[in-house]
Amino acid sequence: MALHLTWDFIFGVMANIISAMVCLAPLPTFYQICKKKTSEGFQSIPYVIALFSAMLWLFYALFDGNSTLLVTINSFTFFMEIGYITVYIIYATKKDRMFTIKLLLFFNVFGFGMISIFTLFLTHGRQRVDVLGWICMIFALCVFVAPMGIMRKVIKTKSVEFMPFSLSFFLTLTAVMWFFYGFLKKDLYVAIPNTLGFLFGIAQMVLYLIYRNPKKLPAEEPKLSELSDHIVDVAKLSAICSEINTVAVPQLNDNGNNVGDQKIKEETEKTNLELDVVV
Repeated sequence: MALHLTWDFIFGVMANIISAMVCLAPLPTFYQICKKKTSEGFQSIPYVIALFSAMLWLFYALFDGNSTLLVTINSFTFFMEIGYITVYIIYATKKDRMFTIKLLLFFNVFGFGMISIFTLFLTHGRQRVDVLGWICMIFALCVFVAPMGIMRKVIKTKSVEFMPFSLSFFLTLTAVMWFFYGFLKKDLYVAIPNTLGFLFGIAQMVLYLIYRNPKKLPAEEPKLSELSDHIVDVAKLSAICSEINTVAVPQLNDNGNNVGDQKIKEETEKTNLELDVVV
């Protein structure tokens, strides 16, 4: 019996493979955390948000009924993010550990709990799928808009240090695959946010190509006018120093006596003689 492969299935499998590679990208980071036994310098927000996103898409796929490929990748992402967050909490400082726990309680416990209660008790059938789809789509759009901060930093600093090309490329490729998967399955909740993801991915790669070689400003040579002013100042300083030396350095006669002291002595003797005459 021949295996009938549809285009949406092919794009879905490719999207799963690339998304799994992106999900495995933080492994070197967490290897360093385990090796150094500290998570200082790293943030837990991306992993908490990724866990929350995986939970939402799993909940959506559960009621959609025809989203097996969404279940596979988001199940994988769910367990990977649990592992990342666990390692982070173990080696985090007390302050970072408490912040991460608060994030988990806010997004993954309180946030997901409220969404679950609302959709389970206030919606039914297809309406429930649509509500969950809208929630997933809005959250996905917010996640895709998040890199605008990094793009702004690249433009401001004219440096791509914080925006590696490989990550931007694979995220863009992932968005393309998920877009075609959603488009061919007529699942707009998957297709629409990945359209924005594709556009932002292209923008990031364009910025990378523009700022990949930061321009080094050439050392400015001193202007001619500045040099001339410097020469004049040095000349004035030399003249002043020569005058000071002329006043400060005592003049000596042939016998080695101070000429100034000798004149003072002669004037004193002359004055004493005039006084004697008067008396």
